[in-house]
Amino acid sequence: MSVKAKKYLGQHFLKDENIALQIADSLTEKGYKNVLEIGPGMGVLTKYLLKKPYKTHVIEIDSESVEYLQVHYLNLANRIIEKDFLKIDLTEFFGNEQVAIIGNFPYNISTQIVFKTLENRAQIPEFSGMFQKEVAKRIAEKEGSKTYGILSVLTQAFYDVEYLFTVPPSVFNPPPKVDSGVIRLIRKKDYSLPVDEKLFYKVVKTAFQQRRKTLRNSLKTLNLSDSLREDSIFAKRPEQLSVQEFINLTSKIEKDVV
Repeated sequence: MSVKAKKYLGQHFLKDENIALQIADSLTEKGYKNVLEIGPGMGVLTKYLLKKPYKTHVIEIDSESVEYLQVHYLNLANRIIEKDFLKIDLTEFFGNEQVAIIGNFPYNISTQIVFKTLENRAQIPEFSGMFQKEVAKRIAEKEGSKTYGILSVLTQAFYDVEYLFTVPPSVFNPPPKVDSGVIRLIRKKDYSLPVDEKLFYKVVKTAFQQRRKTLRNSLKTLNLSDSLREDSIFAKRPEQLSVQEFINLTSKIEKDVV
């Protein structure tokens, strides 16, 4: 019995055991006892996670894959969650316990998985997984690059990001048309912001929606005072600002009285 990859689910099954082992080994195993693998498919990564000291859980939306896992991984027992990760409440399955996230993520929902992780960062101390290389690089990118953007800033505000290694298409069945990349996120000791979080998100997203313009022009819709807009930071383009500078910018906007 094997599972056929379904295009509508964005499935590309990893078939390289060595890469599966490298991904499993990428978690630091510090500060948590639960790991949740997203989209295990036929369990090529799962088998290595089950050898680790933590308790491995998997979440899979494909019923055919769930059936395969139930037959071939009896030691997973009742730790197979047949649901959509993007729609679950983590506390329903883990209470208030910490849980690390790992997986070979479907390309079509990979950025949504990151945003869900950021929303649940109080419960997710670590995250390791495979993305389309372009997306993985964007998440890990620093200021000054053309690929540095919304995803980079928001992720790095709460997690330290490390790009680990590149994976070629040939190790998947079916092979995707692009390279993949594995990254690791480790939550910062202080993962709260000293500014209003909703405003921070709004500033970052508004700035990058017109990334070729200076902040003076791209942030016009925020109705800032003329005196604030004279601040030298507004002469920069969004890709020139570090995460800390975006936080400082949000703080200035927060105090601005129009």
